[in-house]
Amino acid sequence: MVRLRAVSTDDWPLWRDARLAALTEAPHAFKARLADWHRGGEERWRARLELPGAYHVVALLDGRTVGMAGGMPGDGGRPPELRSVWVGPEARGHGVGALLIGAVETWALRSGATALRLAVLPDNAPAIALYERHGFVATREPGPAAGVCVPVPAPGTIGHNRALRRPSPSAPVAGGPDLAAASADGSTRELVMEKALRRS
Repeated sequence: MVRLRAVSTDDWPLWRDARLAALTEAPHAFKARLADWHRGGEERWRARLELPGAYHVVALLDGRTVGMAGGMPGDGGRPPELRSVWVGPEARGHGVGALLIGAVETWALRSGATALRLAVLPDNAPAIALYERHGFVATREPGPAAGVCVPVPAPGTIGHNRALRRPSPSAPVAGGPDLAAASADGSTRELVMEKALRRS
């Protein structure tokens, strides 16, 4: 049975192991690279978990970490952001992604948010499909360049914002992977998605 665990700064080795596993197993799914995270040691991992207002969660199966996700507070009037979602191959197709997304949505709602957003690499079709199944729709907002790490989607990124409420099944999708285009300098832009949140 899969169990979720919110991660604190004292759990930095657990978060580190999950993050390194994600970057090793699915380097194509993240802007960050494995080599970027091998530097810095304990202080760097603790710093990631100490970000004010952030939320980090791991999924455990029989004591092994099989997934992770994070929630980062919004800034500049933007909604909070779903980040670092990963499910290990042995746990895919068993609802772990849904559990992780649900945990971050709950955190966002408890924080008073009315929407949740994310940015995803446009060629990551499985992730985009997961987010769409959970009510995220592509925005027309340009996202950051895929090779640029930023704390939240910024002008120039196409992203997914999720209002924490599910649209009706007949609602048209506001966009899709085709919205992710090359910028003038030829770099690929992330797809920004958003979901409206509603208290149940």
